[in-house]
Amino acid sequence: MDTQRKDREERRERIKDRIATTTAVIVLLAVWEGWVRLAHVPASMFSSPTQIVQATIDAWPTLWPATQVTAFEGFVGFAFAVLAGILVGIAFYCFRTLNAALYPLLYAAQTMPLITIAPLFLIWFGFEISGKIVITAFWGLFPIAVQTIRGLKAVPQFYSDVALTCGATPVWTLWHVKLRVAARQIFGGVRISAAYIFATATTAEYLGARKGLGIWLQAAYNSFRTPLIFSATIVIVALTVLLMAIVNVCERVLLGPVENDENPDE
Repeated sequence: MDTQRKDREERRERIKDRIATTTAVIVLLAVWEGWVRLAHVPASMFSSPTQIVQATIDAWPTLWPATQVTAFEGFVGFAFAVLAGILVGIAFYCFRTLNAALYPLLYAAQTMPLITIAPLFLIWFGFEISGKIVITAFWGLFPIAVQTIRGLKAVPQFYSDVALTCGATPVWTLWHVKLRVAARQIFGGVRISAAYIFATATTAEYLGARKGLGIWLQAAYNSFRTPLIFSATIVIVALTVLLMAIVNVCERVLLGPVENDENPDE
């Protein structure tokens, strides 16, 4: 009975939070629209929500193909980033010499500005889509690798002791016990990566590509079509939200709800 009451209260709180968020967004859009109209702000300087929507509809025949290119680069690059990031993290965890020598560099690599390194990738891989996938995967793997290492190091020793006592091998313990316990933190790194993956792909396209949202955004900027700049931004945000939702669903399916996790120390 207490559990049902608690579930109802949590459900009501979630509904209240969503209503508050929705209300805030509506008020923000209304104030934005009113300010642009009443102040007679030029559309080339700052566009209203209705102007952005209309421009997006008008430009959709060219915006949609560009979106498909960037979405493909982002999703494929993200898949490679997740795989490579987890494998790199496991390797650093298993080999102490490798971790001691290269972990500071791996951690510092997250601070590298994309705009200074991307030209090298353009030289190496050209202007094709494959080059953008490589750049996206490369930048996306760092937070995943770092959180994988941290997650594995944070696993309490008694998990391994119990598994080994029951006859499990160290390799089996790593893949079936330690990674499972560290999975929440690994997913934290995956979410960090997902938050920036499409921004990375678009920036890489902007610096040099044949097609994609980056090139589309560059054309909008060069022609001073401010509403289209907002349109590209909205699409990038929408793609990021979609990817984050996929990550959250995968986490829930693979690990279950966060509230179901038990604290072994209690």
